[in-house]
Amino acid sequence: MSQAPDQSRDWGAYYEKLRDRPPRRTLIAALDRFGPPPQGAVAVDLGCGNGRDVVEMLRRGWSVVAVDAEPEALRQLAARNLPGAERITPVLARFEDVPLPLGVLLVNSSFAMPLCEPDKFRTLWARIREALPPGGRFSGQWYGVRDSWLGRPGITFLERVEAEAMLRGLDVEMFEEEESEGVTPRGNAKHWHIFHIVARKPG
Repeated sequence: MSQAPDQSRDWGAYYEKLRDRPPRRTLIAALDRFGPPPQGAVAVDLGCGNGRDVVEMLRRGWSVVAVDAEPEALRQLAARNLPGAERITPVLARFEDVPLPLGVLLVNSSFAMPLCEPDKFRTLWARIREALPPGGRFSGQWYGVRDSWLGRPGITFLERVEAEAMLRGLDVEMFEEEESEGVTPRGNAKHWHIFHIVARKPG
C-alpha cells in the first residue's frame, strides 16, 4: 500500500500502475545521507506495495523487511525476481501491528503511514522513534489537514504544528509541505496536502 488507495479494491491493477515508477525522493534523500550501508544494515518498509522503494534499497545493499497488509502487494513483489531478493523479508500484516526490530537503521513509509487511526498513528510513531538507534532515519510522508481525503475513516491528518511537534528532538533533514491539485494512481482528481519528511535520530 505504498500510496493511499482510492475506495475501489482492484489491488492488482493498482500495483501494476505503480510498478515502474521511481523510488520516492524522501527515500533517495535518506539513502544518500547514509552513503554505503554498514554490513547487515536493515531497513523496514511500512506499506511496501509491490516494491518501488524496495528496489532502490536492495540496489544500495540494504536488507529490507517489506510490510504490507495486502497479499497482492507481496505476491507482485516476489514475482519481480529482483536482484538481491534474498535480502527481502516479506511480512503480511498491517504495519501498525508489526514489531519493529530494535536497531533498524531506516524506517521508510512512502504515503502509507497515515493510513491508520490517529491513536495508532501516534503509537506507531513512538515505536519508530524508540526502535531507531542513534544515526537511524525515518523517511516518508504524512498527510495535512487540507488534503481532500480529510474525514475519511482510518486515516490520520496533521496540522503543520502537530507534525513539527512530533519531530521535536530529531535532526530534521527534510520537511517540505506540499499542496497541489493532482490525481491518484487510479486517475481520480485529488487535492494533496502532504509533508515530505526525512528525520535522523541524533547521537
